[in-house]
Amino acid sequence: MSTPAPTCWPCLSYRDAPAAIRFLVEAFGFSEHLVVPGEADGEVVHCEMVWPEGGGVMLGSAVRSVGEVEATKAGGGSVYVVTDRPDELHAQALARGATEIRGLCDEDYGSRGFTVADPEGNRWSFGTYRGA
Repeated sequence: MSTPAPTCWPCLSYRDAPAAIRFLVEAFGFSEHLVVPGEADGEVVHCEMVWPEGGGVMLGSAVRSVGEVEATKAGGGSVYVVTDRPDELHAQALARGATEIRGLCDEDYGSRGFTVADPEGNRWSFGTYRGA
């Protein structure tokens, strides 16, 4: 059975969206697909980050120059990402400054994974569990 193209994209808000983009690339291995800058210096209206194993996340600046405020609070997100390489990503994330929340472990249901926080507090769980 083939997996359809992703149709569910978590969206996060950051106080410093450009720094968040760099962190997601360096610590986790996401790649920038689309970045739409805003009018203010350092403002990101919309960014699409692609996960190399499928899917991705979208993000933007928490406060926009036109006074619009995102629906989600900066640092208030939580994302689960499927990966076949949790050990490698765990080491990479910690080396790039992620804060460990739950260390690398094997779960009763067969997954191997961990949870870290990015510099603004969003929680990122990575594991081998692909869902039912």
